[in-house]
Amino acid sequence: MTNIPATGKNQRVTIRLVALQILVMSLLLTLGGRLWFLQIRNGDEYQSKANGNHVQQVIEPAPRGAILDARGVPLADNETRLVVSASRSELMQEDDDGAAVLGRLAAVLKLDAEEVRNRVRLCDAETPKPCWNGSPYQPIPITDEATARQVLQIRERPENFPGILAEPAPVRRYHAPGEANTSQVLGYLSPVTDAEVKAAEDTKHPVLRSAQVGRSGLERTYDQQLRGLPGVRRYQVDKLGRVMGESGSQAGIAGSTLVTSIDSRVQAVAEKELEKAMKAARTQWDRNTERQYEADAGAIVVMEAKTGRVVAMASNPDYDPNVWVGGIDEKDYRALTTKKANYPLLNRATQGLAAPGSIFKVIPTAAAVNAGYSFDGPYNCSSSYSIGSQVFKNFESQNHGDISLGQALEVSCDTVFYKLAHEEWLRDGGDSPKKNAKDWFYKTAHQFGLGKETGIDLPDEVSGRIPDRQWKRTFWKANKSYWCKVGRKSGDYVQRLSYENCHGGMKMRPGDSVNFSIGQGDTLVTPIQMASIYAALANGGTLPTPLVGKALISPDGKKIDEIEPKPQGRLPISRKTLKEMDEALAGVATRGTAAWRFQGWPQDKIPMHAKTGTAEVYGKQTTSWFATYTKEYSIVMTISQGGTGSGASAPAVRAVYNALYGVDEAGGINPKKALLPKPQRTLPKISEYGTVLSP
Repeated sequence: MTNIPATGKNQRVTIRLVALQILVMSLLLTLGGRLWFLQIRNGDEYQSKANGNHVQQVIEPAPRGAILDARGVPLADNETRLVVSASRSELMQEDDDGAAVLGRLAAVLKLDAEEVRNRVRLCDAETPKPCWNGSPYQPIPITDEATARQVLQIRERPENFPGILAEPAPVRRYHAPGEANTSQVLGYLSPVTDAEVKAAEDTKHPVLRSAQVGRSGLERTYDQQLRGLPGVRRYQVDKLGRVMGESGSQAGIAGSTLVTSIDSRVQAVAEKELEKAMKAARTQWDRNTERQYEADAGAIVVMEAKTGRVVAMASNPDYDPNVWVGGIDEKDYRALTTKKANYPLLNRATQGLAAPGSIFKVIPTAAAVNAGYSFDGPYNCSSSYSIGSQVFKNFESQNHGDISLGQALEVSCDTVFYKLAHEEWLRDGGDSPKKNAKDWFYKTAHQFGLGKETGIDLPDEVSGRIPDRQWKRTFWKANKSYWCKVGRKSGDYVQRLSYENCHGGMKMRPGDSVNFSIGQGDTLVTPIQMASIYAALANGGTLPTPLVGKALISPDGKKIDEIEPKPQGRLPISRKTLKEMDEALAGVATRGTAAWRFQGWPQDKIPMHAKTGTAEVYGKQTTSWFATYTKEYSIVMTISQGGTGSGASAPAVRAVYNALYGVDEAGGINPKKALLPKPQRTLPKISEYGTVLSP
């Protein structure tokens, strides 16, 4: 065995110690670097994450902005009520899913136990109202009408009411000043859904799970501005959830105030007169159907002629928007959504479709002049007009001899427009239309803004229908198989019509053009469209875009964003023709079909222009229309299954004008009784504290 010298042995030990020292130093340097990286380089980030593990956020919804009329009168705002709500997630932790807790709660609130349980269940396709269509993780309101005594009973015995909250909370309130509901214009709120929360996550306007959002009307259109931005309060908590202190907060921003162009006084008159006219129509006998008129729905629009701002808009049947506050029960929901109730949630002014009847005749009048016909005529207003074996009669078979287009408007002569429409159909090629067919009547209707939305700042407006050649082809393709299946050459009326449509429904037939010329057939319009057209006739030819919102005012009153009206375009009428039509429509009110409704009207001081309309609807009673304008306003009213325009709608329109201008039945004008002889141009005054002042 070889002996290793002591010197060599010591050298190896020394090398090992040096290597060990280098390894230790490397580990220390690595740990030190990592510590520097965590505590110095990214210290703030990790500190924030660590703190976040012990911070709870409490979201504080911002007060929703008020909706005011043009003078500053509240139409919708908030009030503090005692609200009782239930946490569904906590109730589900009970052995019986919270049934016993809800039963005890119902007894305290003096409510039906089953109804309380139904309010807490989640909505789906198979679950009827009432149910909860909001997030299952947010408190579900049971009632917003709890008394102080009931709240004390709940809060004094929390062990009996786990998951139940009872506390003051802001609740939406709809005032109905002067009994003006303004329901379809204002709309209503309901809880946000999970889908809406998710869709808004990455937007500039995220939605809280506890939020109430606008579902219709102005509440929906201006929801983001009215809702404001919620506040956030952060609390430090320990691992047991106990609050150790506040770690900062972010103040919420209240929603903006929306000032509208609605005048609540005029709105109240419009609603009452519409209701009165419908009740009166139901007392009248319909000779065609041998029964009284049903007058099942109606609408009226009062619009500023120059700007298109809506001063009043009423739809009947209507409803009280307060029924949605705090959750709607089954009875109220059924009353708003069933056929028997005739769907009160529908705004007939913007969503109600009907053939316009003779108030449409201003359009074929303009079309005829543009096509080269003389306004002066003469045109034979015979009692009937025949196309082959088909006879089209004048209203009540009247014969007025040779007249002008202006006189045709005054007496509402159908046969003059029948002949003009038939001649234009022949010029365009008849059954074999030319490639460059002029289609003056249909083209002019589109230029008057029909067949498309007006652009009013209310949701779900419908476009109506102009049954031109393109529409005919599209409609025929969609319905051909059905028509061919049920059509019979010698069957009843519907079967014969289906047979005819099956084999020629894509063609523009002479009867289609004739019916279109008097606002009948497949033509459909809304009251807001016709109010815009008659406003344009009043203001010199500018077709306005209707507006309800007038300005948004910040909570402190320092920022005012006015919502300016924008025109849709101009009517395709020369100044000469417009003046001639204006004179003719004045004649309707003084010596034509509406004269008997405007007896005693101060025509020399407030020139009135009008057009009556009575539209026939297959299987139903006639639709009453009445369209009017003065220098300041246009007013259009309609009553479904209500009879004639002058008979059913005209008295109500006259009453609204009386209220606007302070006119009595004898024709005298009392300025002190006039509600709004001139449109409200200025905004309400704002106090030094930012609140909008109400008269």
